[in-house]
Amino acid sequence: MANWMTGKRGLVMGVANERSIAWGIAKTLADEGAELAFSYQGEAFGKRVEPLAASVGSDLLVDVDVNDDASLDACFATLKERWGTMDFLIHAIAFSDKTELTGRFINTSRGNFQNSLTISCFSFIDVARRASEMMPEGGSLITLTFQGSNRVSPNYNVMGVAKAALESATRYLANDLGPQKVRVNAISPGPMKTLAGAAIGGARATYRHTEENAPLRANATLEAIGGTAAWLCSDFGASTTGEIIHVDGGYHVLGFPQPANM
Repeated sequence: MANWMTGKRGLVMGVANERSIAWGIAKTLADEGAELAFSYQGEAFGKRVEPLAASVGSDLLVDVDVNDDASLDACFATLKERWGTMDFLIHAIAFSDKTELTGRFINTSRGNFQNSLTISCFSFIDVARRASEMMPEGGSLITLTFQGSNRVSPNYNVMGVAKAALESATRYLANDLGPQKVRVNAISPGPMKTLAGAAIGGARATYRHTEENAPLRANATLEAIGGTAAWLCSDFGASTTGEIIHVDGGYHVLGFPQPANM
């Protein structure tokens, strides 16, 4: 890889700290020459994101609440004023009440269900509409999902339903935006040691199980996920859209654990 992203500009949404998947993607994109903007929500996250953004030469940070139309409008107005157009967007935003990411899915509350689907799925649709309007020459939209979308992952609960909706939205958006040469894809990493991943009950056991049983006997790395995103955002990804791309050491192909672990 060498300067795949030179001359391209984009927004990264969802960096929480240096272990975030969004940060792994952002760093790779910056290393490949991209100019980045970052969104965050609230002062506390802003203080975490600011030094990371500075480390890749970005001073364009915007406080965004994806539940607030005015906040989103202001974000994209800021980007349009600074850049005029953009080439890519990384959506790494998801949320569920931590107390409902353990135990049985049947106990999901109405309020958390609605909030989880709104933040984890509808927000991608919302930002895709705004971002695509700033992509007159085409571009790339990427979101993050997880295999709990189509296979039961204990404790993942309502997030599995939200990610299933997100993956479906990815395909519908790909069809809507294809004529504009805007590509829409999702990356599905395996379990990661992130702030978000730690909120799910049994996270350590899940991480260990995947590492021991995946065909590559390894979990994904931030570098591998970042490289996949760089390919999708670059001109090399020009014919790829509507895909759910697994970066999980091959774990998604398994029907049973490896013999040694049965």
